Amino acid sequence: MAGPCQLIAMHGWAGDRRGWDPWIAAFAARGWSWQSGERGYGQLPPAMPSWQLGEQGQSGGRRVLLVHSLGLHLVPPALLAEAEAVVLLASFGRFVPEAAAGRRQRQALAAMAAQLRGETAKTMLLNFYKMAADPEPVDPTTMGIGDQPLAPAGLQRLGADLKLLELCTGLPAAFPSQVPTLIVEAGRDQIVAPQSQQLLRQALPAADLLRLGQSGHCLYGTPLVPMLLSWIEGLK
Repeated sequence: MAGPCQLIAMHGWAGDRRGWDPWIAAFAARGWSWQSGERGYGQLPPAMPSWQLGEQGQSGGRRVLLVHSLGLHLVPPALLAEAEAVVLLASFGRFVPEAAAGRRQRQALAAMAAQLRGETAKTMLLNFYKMAADPEPVDPTTMGIGDQPLAPAGLQRLGADLKLLELCTGLPAAFPSQVPTLIVEAGRDQIVAPQSQQLLRQALPAADLLRLGQSGHCLYGTPLVPMLLSWIEGLK
């Protein structure tokens, strides 16, 4: 059994912390604490939790970090380095494959950045959500910040993080490669390229791998939460 645990979760590009809300009760039922980071793309203010200390400065429980997609690159280095287990949900080290293999991603990022600066920013986001949800027919206005107006500060962060996607060339330097890690890979991911998935596996050869062959980038329609609970409970 893993014993007491504290979890910090970080969403990916164009997401917000509300996406984790359906998960929290299952983890709380085990007596585990949960905190969610927030980048501030929409109406919620940016916020980043920190690992908790128990009585007399002792650990508040095993530190488990859950990140989705770009979330791996959005958490502060110190928080990442102090994690004692990491769950990588449809994540990546390098987002844009090298050379010709990355042409589609580079073109898509450039087009999305241009739309963010124009009048079709919201339409672009909703189309992105559809791709991220596929093959599940999820209403894109219920995803991420799809139900919120776009403000200048949020648009600025969205644009800056599109650039970050292009600049990601590998795992963050602070990644704790020595701790137990679970890679959750989406077999029908339309956002993360197969080459990027392969690079992540190669960068973390000791990691456990859970491949959900029929799942898209947002990992909808899968019994993922029970699987994650089982993995965490199995940590020594």
